[in-house]
Amino acid sequence: MQPERIFAIVLRQWYLTSGSLTRIIPMFIWFGIDIVLWGFITRYFNSVNAASGDYVPVLLGTILLWDLLVRVMQGTTMAFMEDTWSRNFLNLFATPMNTYEYLSGLVLSSILTSCLVVVFMLLLATSVFGLSYMAYGMMMVPFVMALFLFGISLGVLGCAVMLRLGPAAEWFVWPIPALISPFACVFYPKAILPHWMQVVSSVFPPSYVFEGMRTITAGGQVDAAGMYTAVGLAFGYILLACLLFARVYYHALKSGLIARYSAETVS
Repeated sequence: MQPERIFAIVLRQWYLTSGSLTRIIPMFIWFGIDIVLWGFITRYFNSVNAASGDYVPVLLGTILLWDLLVRVMQGTTMAFMEDTWSRNFLNLFATPMNTYEYLSGLVLSSILTSCLVVVFMLLLATSVFGLSYMAYGMMMVPFVMALFLFGISLGVLGCAVMLRLGPAAEWFVWPIPALISPFACVFYPKAILPHWMQVVSSVFPPSYVFEGMRTITAGGQVDAAGMYTAVGLAFGYILLACLLFARVYYHALKSGLIARYSAETVS
């Protein structure tokens, strides 16, 4: 892979985003609303049920980490959508750029924008609602890593779906986090799920992260093997998603579907 080609994708996304308030404001506003909404919910829970402990690290910390995963996924898919909406996708692959360089550029641009959004959410949560990530200690590192990696894999999967089915398939991509959330155990422990859902939940890295967060806030010790499993699964999903994207791209290339990619659907 050529670093300058990856940097070119990142630079294009930077120029596209930095020059448009209509892209910058939505990038922050929806996640800011989430923090404010859940911040006041946790204050309410603390006021009516103070004897049960502090809900801020339990609920507000959870929603911030879940928004991190969603933002990383959306950052990757939105960068891909910008290329399809502007009819630029074919132009990029008329150059010597290969699929892995293109994906690396999308992922890197997503990481950079996601870091900005996360810093904004963290400042809002700590300054207004008193959230302290010191409560999680060094386990915050594998928590964030697992969610970052899994968010990237979902973003690449979304790109593969849109590449195979056409730009209109973005409506299949937006609900992906919502479909996963019941199995991710974001707001409740895995133990309350039916057995079959617990089995499915065990293949999703976020379930290990949020179970670990609840264990720490309850004063327990996080299972290190579970966190290794979460990070390992996330790496595996990235590999599978990239291979799927490459396979879909080469199928579209050989079958001629890619020449009609600017159509509303590709079939």
